[in-house]
Amino acid sequence: MKVIQSPIHVVLVLAPCLAFLTSGEPSQASDPANQKPIERKLQPPRGDAQEPANYAGVHNLVTYAPGVISGSVPEGDEGFETLRAMGVKTIISVDGAAPAVEKARSHGIRYVHLPIGYNGMDRQRTLEIARAIQVAQERDPAAPVYLHCHHGRHRSAGALGAAAVTLGQVTPGEAQARMKVSGTSPSYTGLYRCVAEARPAKPEELAVMPSDFPSVWKTSGLVKSMVEVDEIYEHLKLIEKAGWGAPKDHPDLVPAAEAGRLADIFRNLLDDERVKSKPVEFREWLTKSSKEVEFLEAGLTTDGSDADELGKRFKVITASCKECHVKYRD
Repeated sequence: MKVIQSPIHVVLVLAPCLAFLTSGEPSQASDPANQKPIERKLQPPRGDAQEPANYAGVHNLVTYAPGVISGSVPEGDEGFETLRAMGVKTIISVDGAAPAVEKARSHGIRYVHLPIGYNGMDRQRTLEIARAIQVAQERDPAAPVYLHCHHGRHRSAGALGAAAVTLGQVTPGEAQARMKVSGTSPSYTGLYRCVAEARPAKPEELAVMPSDFPSVWKTSGLVKSMVEVDEIYEHLKLIEKAGWGAPKDHPDLVPAAEAGRLADIFRNLLDDERVKSKPVEFREWLTKSSKEVEFLEAGLTTDGSDADELGKRFKVITASCKECHVKYRD
């Protein structure tokens, strides 16, 4: 794939729902990204790099096309300072967790939050992400746009790949090649399918999209999330019975994607107001469960664990959930 380097780099940060606001453009005075001049002290990764790049506070950065970069969630002030030094003024998050909007603002960077799931996204969300990139480039032509999920390997790669195709910047094949550089597991078939099915948008398709998007998308809440947890847990039991592959009577279930969904819910619940009112022990259980599910997800995608090892990991998750339910389920 030929990727011509340009001074415009758009860094996208992605996450799970389709939502947007249509309030007008923020004024120059209230727009944090217009309060600091672009000071490019760091260069984004080359568009033809065959390995992801790591910087202070941000990891797994891969340029997909001129001006669009996928990577991990920024880690504190260090991560946002690194992005500011690259000239980034807009971050698009596709992760489910609430972005650190105020911390980004303090570094002169605005946030857009358009979360997606591990199974991919529909055409509407693809157009929204593409439009958010387009708006960012129109507002700050010299500034990169950064798109991220949690680790910067799977959801942000799929979202940026599909959006770049939609904007006519790359072909589906070129975008999928960049996903492989990001380390997107073949297990996430929905993400690869979104890119394979993406097509360049007509000008009128993008023109009807909003020009302003939410900086934070509200999570669904504790009760609804716990219902979803139960559903995913039942899916994982079916997947376990099928030897950690897609069950014959449920071929739509992607093992790694189900584990990823579960880990994401546990992470996102930590920002829920009702969860914050619970005892510290309850929040610690959520944190522990999230890490345990991430361990299972890794076994399904990257570390080649066999069925016995995956079964052991799932038993740990099951025991932890049962212990928590006995004490806190209402």
